[in-house]
Amino acid sequence: MTTKYFALLTNQGAAKLANAAALGTKLQITHMSVGDGGGTLPTPTGTQTALIGEKRRALLNALSVDAANSSQIIAEQIIPENEGGFWIREIGLYDSDNTLIAVANCPETYKPLLAEGSGRTQTVRMILIVNSTDAVTLKIDPSVVLATRQYVDNAVIEVKAYADDLMKKHIAAKNPHNQYLQVANALKEIKDTNLVAGTLENLGLGAIALAGVTGGLIASSGYAELPVMIAGERKSLYIQWGGFSGTTGSIATSGIFESPGISVTWPVAFPNAALQVITGGSSDVGGAGQQEMAWSLGKTRTYGNFGFQCRTANAAMTGSYIAIGY
Repeated sequence: MTTKYFALLTNQGAAKLANAAALGTKLQITHMSVGDGGGTLPTPTGTQTALIGEKRRALLNALSVDAANSSQIIAEQIIPENEGGFWIREIGLYDSDNTLIAVANCPETYKPLLAEGSGRTQTVRMILIVNSTDAVTLKIDPSVVLATRQYVDNAVIEVKAYADDLMKKHIAAKNPHNQYLQVANALKEIKDTNLVAGTLENLGLGAIALAGVTGGLIASSGYAELPVMIAGERKSLYIQWGGFSGTTGSIATSGIFESPGISVTWPVAFPNAALQVITGGSSDVGGAGQQEMAWSLGKTRTYGNFGFQCRTANAAMTGSYIAIGY
């Protein structure tokens, strides 16, 4: 049986499509027209440059590749309720240069005008088989076309699925609003993002706040840890104090002190070194040398204690000291 209804490329359309495929350019199909065929069902021919009885021409509502056949292009136009009053027996596709690219006939149908007492939204669709769908621009301007109910429903489903996925990821995220500080973790976030210096500066605290907190022990033998910033680097200065008592050691014949006779342990060991110790006290042996005391920290000066003596050998001594270090 001979096919009664069909669509084909016009000679001009076939030439433009082949040229676009060869040069890697795009054929822009933009408009669809419908006509009444002059009152009878027409037979499309490749030599046509226009419809026989065109009644309406407008922008396409959709232009896509058939999901079931990659060689088929589906062109669609929607005629609203307020347009009509004519028969539809032929369909044409035009490109952006106003050239008739494809032509088709269709089962005749009357598109009523609303003023006639009956109206409907009419969808007109043409399926066109081409050698290369890549050579056709599949682009529609959504601001000047109508959408079918199915198209809108599908779009709503896609948008809802996309929004639901975004919300799911948002809720699951540990910190979905990373541009804001979380109250529970604010200080940690300030530290992790290297904003400490700027934050303290804005609070008017300056560099001293970077030194940290003080520690110490207030007692007869105690210490104070003083945080300081030196050349942008945090340091801890230790001041320690206390008392001592004991017997001094012997003195070498040269008058140089031998090993310390009295050993004192700091209230807390200096982390790095003791810098200076000041001592004061008295001996039960008289003489000019009884006030000549000395302190010793060993070769590395980093011990957790110190020793001292006076020139009077084996003298019982009592006194106090204050030391500074870091």
